[in-house]
Amino acid sequence: MTPDATPAETAQPADTETWAHLPGEPVDENLWLEDIHGEDQLAWVREQNARTEDLLVDAEYAQLEARILEVMDSTDRIPMVAKRGDWYYNFWRDAEHPKGLWRRTRWDSYVTESPEWEAVLDLDALAAAEGTEWVWGGASFLRPDDGVSWRRCMVRLSPDGGDAAALREYDVEDRAFVDPAAGGFELPAAKGGVDWIDADTLLVSSTLGEDASTTSSYPRIVRKLARGGDLADAETIFEVPAEHMMASAGFDDTPGFERLLASDRISFFDVQHSVWVDGAWAPIPVPTNVDVDLHHEWILFRPQRDWTLGGSSDGRVYPGGSLLVAGFDEFMAGSRDLTVLFTPDEHTSLQSWSWTKSHLMLNLLRDVSSEIRVLTPPEPGSAAHDAGWSPRTLDACPPLHLVESFAVDDEDPEAGDDYWLIATGFLTPTTLLRGTLGGEHAAVKRAPSFFDESRFEVEQHFAVSADGTQVPYFQVSPLGLELEGTAPTQLSGYGGFEIARTPAYSGTVGRAWLEKGGVYVVANIRGGGEYGPAWHQAALKANRHRAYEDFAAVARDLIRRGVTSPQHLGCSGGSNGGLLVGNMLVHYPELFGAISCGVPLLDMRRYTKLSAGYSWIAEYGDPDKPEEWEFLRTFSPYHLLRDGVEYPDTFIWTATSDDRVGPVQARKMAARMEAMGIRNVWFHEALEGGHAGASDNRQAAALQARSQTFLWRALTGSLH
Repeated sequence: MTPDATPAETAQPADTETWAHLPGEPVDENLWLEDIHGEDQLAWVREQNARTEDLLVDAEYAQLEARILEVMDSTDRIPMVAKRGDWYYNFWRDAEHPKGLWRRTRWDSYVTESPEWEAVLDLDALAAAEGTEWVWGGASFLRPDDGVSWRRCMVRLSPDGGDAAALREYDVEDRAFVDPAAGGFELPAAKGGVDWIDADTLLVSSTLGEDASTTSSYPRIVRKLARGGDLADAETIFEVPAEHMMASAGFDDTPGFERLLASDRISFFDVQHSVWVDGAWAPIPVPTNVDVDLHHEWILFRPQRDWTLGGSSDGRVYPGGSLLVAGFDEFMAGSRDLTVLFTPDEHTSLQSWSWTKSHLMLNLLRDVSSEIRVLTPPEPGSAAHDAGWSPRTLDACPPLHLVESFAVDDEDPEAGDDYWLIATGFLTPTTLLRGTLGGEHAAVKRAPSFFDESRFEVEQHFAVSADGTQVPYFQVSPLGLELEGTAPTQLSGYGGFEIARTPAYSGTVGRAWLEKGGVYVVANIRGGGEYGPAWHQAALKANRHRAYEDFAAVARDLIRRGVTSPQHLGCSGGSNGGLLVGNMLVHYPELFGAISCGVPLLDMRRYTKLSAGYSWIAEYGDPDKPEEWEFLRTFSPYHLLRDGVEYPDTFIWTATSDDRVGPVQARKMAARMEAMGIRNVWFHEALEGGHAGASDNRQAAALQARSQTFLWRALTGSLH
């Protein structure tokens, strides 16, 4: 496949019977449910919620919800921190602070068993005082002149857990918002973000204002807002066409490398980056499918597809998923000499990277287990291709585990080469370690155990998909599991947007599933990022069926191996994973006894008209183009329900305040199934919580308890 070809242009679904086309324009009798906050619509939601709660909520359910909440509220969890100057900041939720407490401590205190925390902002108190159910979205600090006394920040607060958030200036020393009457920055809730240029100027990308949104519901313009000014009157410094996905901008405030940057995100996977030079935007001259990262004098490139760089000295083709480096000034001046820092192979992919003061750390996956490599750039003044960058492996990654590395603070004069490691596994509670490159690393904090991990084991297996591709999956099961096909088994997956599903400890899964004797499985299907961009692109658009065939292959392999059987096999997924399990429902109902489908895409005819759906055309295709609707309709569960089919027990759940996928598609799917006389479908819609379905631990525990209880009862014959 050439770098410019798309899967939609080169492939068609392989199984023409399974993926049969539908005649004509589909009829949608449930359009009325698209009025998200309508009185009749919410009355329908409450009726459905009551039916589901009548089914699930009893003393056993209440006990499980309490045990899950105990995990989420545990005061023994690791308080992950971000370093700013001499302070280590953490955002914390527990039973005493359900909405959360932003707090900080010093290093000497943090490493103790009971750190002394200073409260910076109490969201519960703020919500009570202002009468708004604020949900924390993070804080962006203004760089201080001395590099140490970090004080002012812009705090992001969502009124309902959705993506739209208010932005307010906060002083961490005064423990107070800066009064707008005294010039404090304050913007009402909208999609977008801000970045500091200096103490009196912000870059603002926001959907506030006339003609400020793209068709994808994200910011179309970036404005420069002066302290005391009105956003409506602020200077527009960057804008993109409405049909593009999003405009954004940022200021690199690194001392000695200050520069203004902007990005025109044309689609989810295509971005044109620009830098402000001599009073105008200068595009960085690379294809839009090449990811770009600037650090000090360096520019990094990660092509998503094979990239032939015009004018390069050796005419090489750089494979998709590789990592390349050049001097930024030299590249912008016309040099095309690049140094290859990483090249993927059939087993290994690059997931992320992080710069310390003197080194570059690469986080890799090798057959979905972590590997970390460290590279050292050449000395200043020497060309990148002449010296340096030789990789070495950091010995920190046990098999079948995820270990992520990132810098603590690359500008700290004494600890600039310090790094964090976050290590976790299905049966290994998370450990936070800190080390120094060139030295050792040691554990700083260990998460508690929430179930008896010694009773279980982790295995990795490979299923063979319909086209012969080997698809890995992790299986967590009781020690000495007898392969009699009777184990209640929960199969989880995602398969989209180059997001990898990796090993991770979950006290919730342990308590809600494993302790009861269940088997938990994570499938690493195509569409995800487990093997880099090629693994993702193999399931784009017309090739979407490959992700679903991969998932079905894992299900069949579990049955073939005697782990479980269809009546004892359930699947779960959320968002794009909800679309995944929705396709299991309509294409492979014979493989599953139960399906839990969360915050899902399901109506692929109208998904681009709903919430942020237009932004995902690059992933799925455009239903308004007849040739693309021809393949989209083959994986649109809402249009593939058929009379006379025995569907597995189905639980569809969503949230009213989700402004990313939205609750509409879940509502319509449940309504259509019910109208078809399918009685073994249940629906629940949280009235708050955003795309995560929950804005605090209590809501999250209830969400998990509903899904886990439903699956367990369905697969053990105790649901009805």
